[in-house]
Amino acid sequence: MIIKVLHEKGLKSEHAYCAGFLSVGLAVASWVGSLKAECRGMERADHWGIFVGEWAPTFFAIGLALANYEHDDQETASDALHTVAD
Repeated sequence: MIIKVLHEKGLKSEHAYCAGFLSVGLAVASWVGSLKAECRGMERADHWGIFVGEWAPTFFAIGLALANYEHDDQETASDALHTVAD
C-alpha cells in the first residue's frame, strides 16, 4: 500500500535506486568520518557505518517494488493501445 502511494505521487524506481547507491557512499563516509572525528575508536565507527549501511537494501527493495508498478503501467498502456487499434 505504501509503495502504491509512492508510485501515485510520482516516485520512480530510478529515484529509489539512486538513494540506495547514495546511502552506500554515505555509509562509507560516515564510517570514515566517525573513525577520524571521534576518539571512541573502530567500534563506534563500525556502528555508524552499519547503521547508515542498512538503508541501502531498503531503498533497493523500494526500487524493485516501484519497478513492478511501472511495468504494470506499461502493460496496461500497451493493452489499451491494442484495444483501440482493433
